[in-house]
Amino acid sequence: EGKNGPLVRSYASCKEYYGSWASTWEHQALLRARHAAGDRTLSEDFLKNLADPLRYPDRPVSQAQIAEIRKLKARMESERLPRGVRRERHLKLGKGGLSDVEWTVQLLQLEHAGEHEGLRVNSTLGALAELERLGLIDGGDAAQLRDTWRLCTAARNGNYLWNGRANQADILPDDMYSLGGIAVYLGYDAHRGQVFENDLLGAMRRCRDIMERLFYGLDDAADEVNTR
Repeated sequence: EGKNGPLVRSYASCKEYYGSWASTWEHQALLRARHAAGDRTLSEDFLKNLADPLRYPDRPVSQAQIAEIRKLKARMESERLPRGVRRERHLKLGKGGLSDVEWTVQLLQLEHAGEHEGLRVNSTLGALAELERLGLIDGGDAAQLRDTWRLCTAARNGNYLWNGRANQADILPDDMYSLGGIAVYLGYDAHRGQVFENDLLGAMRRCRDIMERLFYGLDDAADEVNTR
């Protein structure tokens, strides 16, 4: 409800909102919900009785809901990228970046967590491992998504330590001096910034190919066209 809603909601108000007005993306956001502080009994009650039925639905999400999630992701890609930043160099929002891995895993959780309790976890990597164990994602695809997620996360941390600016941590620098410094943090030998950059951007490209197939269903769309 934005500015028209209350600053803090009561439990009853939350229940009414999520039961009547919450959008699919808000169900998706609940996949990351967990107890952080305060009354644990209240927190566990909220998660079990309100969040779980929405984030782990008994029935898989509908095609209309999947289309809504895909549309929101595409909109985020076009609108949230900082001005002047090349898409392939944004470690969070860029193609093949952290967001691509997270949204792919979360969509698969929404589709299958109602049936498989092992998918009812907050961790991206934990959910990805369970998807692979259940055979819901190919082992090679899972390995690439996992490796890219870890590499992008490590690159963000190294970038922050290198330049000391949190608001720039998601943006991969393009000068060899900075790339070399981040590379050393990641365990590369000195003066290997170019190798690190090639490894990272290559991993992100491969990750994006998988994401477009699993999240956007581009292979399915192509198969449908080819069979007409």
